[in-house]
Amino acid sequence: MRADSADVREARAATPIDVYVIGDDPVRPWNICQQERLRRILAKADVPVRFQPDAPDGATERNVIVNRGDWVFEERVVRALVHRDGVILTARGAEGREVPVAAHVPGALARAAYDCVAAGDLGPCSGLTEISCVDPETLCGYYNDALRKRAAPYVLPLVPGRREAVEERMFAASYKGVTDVVTKYLWPWPALRATRLAARLGLTPNMVTTASFVMVLVATYAFWTGAFWWGLAAAYVMVFLDTVDGKLARVTVTSSRWGNVFDHGIDLIHPPFWYWAWWAGTVATAGAVSGSMAAWLDIALAINVIGYVVGRLIEGLFIRLFGFEMHVWQPIDSKMREITARRNPNLLLLTAGLLAGDPATGFLAVAVWTVVCTLFHAVRLVQAIALRAGRKEIESWMAQPA
Repeated sequence: MRADSADVREARAATPIDVYVIGDDPVRPWNICQQERLRRILAKADVPVRFQPDAPDGATERNVIVNRGDWVFEERVVRALVHRDGVILTARGAEGREVPVAAHVPGALARAAYDCVAAGDLGPCSGLTEISCVDPETLCGYYNDALRKRAAPYVLPLVPGRREAVEERMFAASYKGVTDVVTKYLWPWPALRATRLAARLGLTPNMVTTASFVMVLVATYAFWTGAFWWGLAAAYVMVFLDTVDGKLARVTVTSSRWGNVFDHGIDLIHPPFWYWAWWAGTVATAGAVSGSMAAWLDIALAINVIGYVVGRLIEGLFIRLFGFEMHVWQPIDSKMREITARRNPNLLLLTAGLLAGDPATGFLAVAVWTVVCTLFHAVRLVQAIALRAGRKEIESWMAQPA
């Protein structure tokens, strides 16, 4: 690579891009117009942009991005478009033909690209021989590293009467691909409805996260006092809200640095306190434990708390060494993530024990499963290090070509 290429890229990044939005949306998914949605996405880009109210008269001094206002673009598509000029983005329209829906071109081609996208026909683009036509998959690929999944990026026409269908597609795209069984299989249907309601009411993700934090405190108190069923009810509400706040942030493009710290901080810190509270409630409940069972519960508490911390450290070390989460290394790791000893699967074990009539049973089951999962992840970390030492590349199976 030439020595000046970095300087060229830096100079390009410092130059604002003019953005033109053609037309308006007949429907507004999640109560957001597409121009506002684009503003929110582009506000996070590392390239400054300027929205222009009128069509370009001709050539401009800056690069130009043109978007149709009656189509909705997945955030990663817009981000990819910002960082790749000389392209016209196409998508399949209602009639099944490829339609130009966006473009990023040098200023000299501003008017021609604008007319092409505005016409919704590739015919006027035929003279732009130096411009490539790309579809969303070609532009940004299938692998979504942030959400740990392989999925085709969406670019959808906004057609009257199709608002709910568009929202469902956007919501599905906001869901993590590798996660636990509760989040993956139990929550999608109700979480969609709750996210839709929150958007209609104008609630912010941080409001939902605050409500989930309150449920953390309620569950902790209930566990501590031996009110296990009330505690589980609050815990499941918290787990549900923890799903909703992230989805709401993604579909409305309202995530923030503070929101991420607040949400992930709660997720990271509270599980050991729940285990401690469950242990305290169990040993304090009259007739719940006696003799050797109390000693086993003490051991289980140590395993659950220490095992949780060690498990997180193993995951963090894997990311530091290899640059991605260990749960997406190979398919077995992705399947293991569904049931690994983290909060949600452990809640299922605690619930099963309580249904059996004994809060101690579920707690001991969590300890056993924590040992199994910690050993599994430790072995996987050692295997990855050994393969790296043998000069084999360590990469996510999702990032590999299909």
